[in-house]
Amino acid sequence: MNDDINNQNLDNIGQEIYYNEQRWAIFKKKRIRALEIIDSLQELSGLMIVIGSVARGDVKVSSDIDIFIPSSIQSYKLEYLLEKKGYTVYGKEIIQATPNYAPKAYYYIDSNFKEVISFPLAKLNNNELEFYGWGGKVSKNEILLNKRVPGVNKELKLIIPKDFGHIEYPIYGRESEVSRILNVKLETVLERERVLSRRKEIGKTGVFLKYEVPSDEPLDEAIKLLMKKNPFFARRMAENNN
Repeated sequence: MNDDINNQNLDNIGQEIYYNEQRWAIFKKKRIRALEIIDSLQELSGLMIVIGSVARGDVKVSSDIDIFIPSSIQSYKLEYLLEKKGYTVYGKEIIQATPNYAPKAYYYIDSNFKEVISFPLAKLNNNELEFYGWGGKVSKNEILLNKRVPGVNKELKLIIPKDFGHIEYPIYGRESEVSRILNVKLETVLERERVLSRRKEIGKTGVFLKYEVPSDEPLDEAIKLLMKKNPFFARRMAENNN
């Protein structure tokens, strides 16, 4: 599939990407699906955001639908709601990006692992909250208003939504501008640039801890196991109770 047509290289501005009808249709379909999932979980949390390409608009058929619940929730309530609404949980993971970051739980609700619901297991600090502005985030109301937001993709290109599609350009050398556009601290931009560049070079996820929760193991039991085995995980989880 040729997603992009009439591409034009611009030395100072970036690259203009024009979307064809097929790509707009994919974008619309993924946003409708994101709204369906959010509506299904509305009684669990009133605050949910969609992050990444579905927020920016630069989607492809293979793009993930990432729904993030910023507050800590009880996992059994999520699982109950998912079952009640007819969803199947195809996988669960606990990921802690660094020893100092809050661990997060990830629930995959499609067989291709392209639809994911995530939430923190400990309180997020301000720097962690900023990361969700890095890739782009939208609320349910913003989706209903058909709003698209700027953000940085996995190739470390800043995506600026436009009526015709988007403009993109590498963030290297433009870190201050990226900070201003995304309304995140310059330090956050530099850190994400460093971490993601290193991941790209060595071909690894680079996360501190990643635990695939067996299908027959409750998330709470997995948390207890990791707290016994990993002191950094236990310390960060303990901060949640202070």
